[in-house]
Amino acid sequence: MATSAQELSKKEVERYSRHLILPEVTLEGQKKLKAASVLLIGSGGLGAPASMYLAAAGIGRMGLVDFDRVDLSNMQRQILFSTDDVGVAKLEAAKRRLAGLNPNIEIETHEERLSAENAMRLVSNYDIVIDGTDNFPTRYCVNDACVLTNKPNVYGSIFRFEGQSTLFVPGAGPCYRCLYPEPPPPGMVPSCAEGGVLGILPGLIGVIQATEAVKFILGIGDSLCGRLVMFNALEMSFREVKLRRDPNCPICGDKPKIKELIDYEQFCGIRGEESDKIIREDEIPEISVQDLKGKLDSGEKFTLIDVREVHEHDICNLPQAQLIPLGELPSRLHELDSTAEYVVHCKMGGRSAQAVELMRQSGFNATNVAGGITAWANDIDPDMPRY
Repeated sequence: MATSAQELSKKEVERYSRHLILPEVTLEGQKKLKAASVLLIGSGGLGAPASMYLAAAGIGRMGLVDFDRVDLSNMQRQILFSTDDVGVAKLEAAKRRLAGLNPNIEIETHEERLSAENAMRLVSNYDIVIDGTDNFPTRYCVNDACVLTNKPNVYGSIFRFEGQSTLFVPGAGPCYRCLYPEPPPPGMVPSCAEGGVLGILPGLIGVIQATEAVKFILGIGDSLCGRLVMFNALEMSFREVKLRRDPNCPICGDKPKIKELIDYEQFCGIRGEESDKIIREDEIPEISVQDLKGKLDSGEKFTLIDVREVHEHDICNLPQAQLIPLGELPSRLHELDSTAEYVVHCKMGGRSAQAVELMRQSGFNATNVAGGITAWANDIDPDMPRY
């Protein structure tokens, strides 16, 4: 980790005074924080609180990686942003907010999606990485880049009312692949956009990530290296699981097989090539919301099925659709007409794709609506509430 002979200014001494009087931190520890650099991948639910507390703590150089724009639905949990930021690039809004919080730090923005093409370049330029991402391809990519560049990786994840966090330190403990050797099948684990998340939850997990980063930089306390902390907000309970390095891990094991970054979408079973799209369409046929509107307007004979949950249906719905939640579908297939044509939608297209696959395996003529009711609200009915 970099060191710096820079002295703190009079204003910095005042700003960090509550740190300076801690025997575990002192003036020398604050200088370590000022000399350190942290890369935050994602400025969303986890990255927002983590970045704010790291900025307040005086991390000298912070890198932010994101490519999204602020959306109204972010306001429920991404406290880095305000309502006035809706529609603005997240990095632009984040840099403005963090610079206002602490003008003494350097904030670098990287408006790009982290991938195998840029991960090594980005990760190698910082002392420690905080993974605030929400998808498996990027998590594996972050992990591998950190192992290959020997960078600590503070991991966190959230879903509904539960979150978890740990610290992966190459050479000192396990890595993400030791914890999760294989990704789950595509669509098996819904995103927060599909499954929801308690808005307060990422604040807690993001703060744990920031705490681990600060402790690691200062070299104090017991880190989460080798320990996975899991939090349940409904129970207000923490529990801990011991983690061990897997000697057969393909990247951090005794005989590593992964020597460079790979195609992580392919590794996670997410098809991206044109040929794969054709195969995907053959397996699970899809129509656009424009096509669905055309079918409805023309009076074409088919049955529209909504596989969302009842509480989602209450928020917004298409009155022509029959509600059969995905979890109930297997036991209700007998209610359906095997000679009819079915079109299936959910919120964004993931659950309905699973429903269509199940229905087609059972002999039904079923088609998925790409983008689900979210696409309908965006492209067909702008007055429909989005959630």
